[in-house]
Amino acid sequence: MAQFSFDVVSEVDKQEITNALDQARKEVSTRFDFKNTGTEIKHDQDDSIEVKSNSEGRVQAAVDLIKEKMVRRNVSLKALQEGKIEPAGGNNFRQTISIVHGINDDKARTINKFIKGLEAKAQSQVQGNQLRVSSKSKNDLQAVIQALKEEDFGIPLQFTNYR
Repeated sequence: MAQFSFDVVSEVDKQEITNALDQARKEVSTRFDFKNTGTEIKHDQDDSIEVKSNSEGRVQAAVDLIKEKMVRRNVSLKALQEGKIEPAGGNNFRQTISIVHGINDDKARTINKFIKGLEAKAQSQVQGNQLRVSSKSKNDLQAVIQALKEEDFGIPLQFTNYR
């Protein structure tokens, strides 16, 4: 009998993140409530976003603006991990936001344990930063996908390579 499988991954589109941040920067530069606040949004390629401004309220407003732009570009907010707003010296405040890619070991174990606890007869194994779920029945795999969609693991999940 044939063995069917799919992969559980957690990915975000880097280009969409860049586009959303460009839109947020443009709006910060034109909005009246951000005038003369020194608000900056920096994004480096090691998956972190840094927001600086002269008050905690302006930092929070800029982060809310970033979230709004991310949602409009279909980037899951679960992929963003916000740090604390902290003083950055010279009457400035800063907040760092990390972008989560892949499924780390702890989340993979949690998801693996969740799949094994289901009634569906499916096996799962960790392969790097993704999980492969396999079964002899397509119906069991569809039940696993549905259960994973309903459960909140704190990261965005996609299901790829279904065969």
